[in-house]
Amino acid sequence: MNRGSKKLISKEFFKQDTLKVAEELIGKLLLVKGVGGIITETEAYKDDEASHAFKKTPRSSIMYDSYGKVYVYFVYGNHYCLNFTCDDKGPGAVLIRAIKPTHGIKKMIERRKTEDLKKLAVGPGRLCQALDIDESFNGEDLGKRIKVYDVGLKPRVKRSKRIGIKKATHLEWRFYDPDSEFISK
Repeated sequence: MNRGSKKLISKEFFKQDTLKVAEELIGKLLLVKGVGGIITETEAYKDDEASHAFKKTPRSSIMYDSYGKVYVYFVYGNHYCLNFTCDDKGPGAVLIRAIKPTHGIKKMIERRKTEDLKKLAVGPGRLCQALDIDESFNGEDLGKRIKVYDVGLKPRVKRSKRIGIKKATHLEWRFYDPDSEFISK
């Protein structure tokens, strides 16, 4: 990857349908204060039963009322999940499930207390810990502390059912790079 050729993705990119955004984010560079990597796995959430937007609440209203915003929430009492709001025509957010570490790897190793690169940022909780993301990011505009860049990568993308949900399990709204070692198993 030529680190010199990167273009910040605009807020307008996130106006698109959530499924399209989830697919097109594969291969993009995600950086948080200079630490991050290439997005290898995402999941789309709209107003399906597995989504926070299935019912509009104070927490889920960000999925209805915005696009191009950071949506972070605490789950299972032990980790954060990073999402980007999408779609100017309805509720939507893309969960960032995994990245291939490329920038600030030493910092990620310190935060995660592991030198196993495959365990640094694969899985939403690990990713947030590696990138030092917490609820203080919730509601921020993308491009502030969290930046997404197009670096010209065009990996193959496959779809499958989302992981770790109990409802709307038939929807193939998980997108991933099948050639990457940095995806959930």
